Amino acid sequence: MTLHPPPFGSAGEHRLQQQLGTTERAARFYDQQVRPRLTPEMREFIGRQAMVFLATADSHGECDASFRAGPPGFVHVLDDRTLAYPEFRGNGVLASAGNMAENPHLGMLFVDFTHHHVGLHVNGVARLYGDAALRSLHPTLPTDVAPGRGPEMWVHLSVEEAYIHCSKYIPHLEPAPRPADHDAARPKDANYFTGRGTGSSAVRSALNPGAV
Repeated sequence: MTLHPPPFGSAGEHRLQQQLGTTERAARFYDQQVRPRLTPEMREFIGRQAMVFLATADSHGECDASFRAGPPGFVHVLDDRTLAYPEFRGNGVLASAGNMAENPHLGMLFVDFTHHHVGLHVNGVARLYGDAALRSLHPTLPTDVAPGRGPEMWVHLSVEEAYIHCSKYIPHLEPAPRPADHDAARPKDANYFTGRGTGSSAVRSALNPGAV
């Protein structure tokens, strides 16, 4: 009898499942939770989210994790197999997009911290588009993606699998207005972790009074 590998998951996770005796439990998860396309419930969930965590790697497998945020629904569901989100002007490094340019595999994790405390993994193949090029393919993309900002490019994801991230350890966060940056001791972003900010020692003392 020939045993066929599960339709989802990596060879590495399947080997570990066999070693640790979780193959049957994992098979139930693949069967009940993992989908090759976005369900209506997943599409509605993504449309409510204002943030997403990204996982990319370059052609050598060197990994990078990043974060994107915007107005609710800034990651646009184009259909049940396709997502797109805008990339705006940043620090010019383009770490995530650069990885996608040489290794198109992209992992996205949406987390609802405020209401249902559940997450959604979406994995697939990414392609980078200029704004005009993607709009020629998808004319219904909104033009006012973010107030006063235009996309430098778009990330277009062809969905390969989507599945739940359980709620067990997702903390509850209360939405609140962002406070004004009025702390004179706070270093600017460019200096925050470099030790070059004039207020760095003051920040360390405030956060950890016992530190020397």
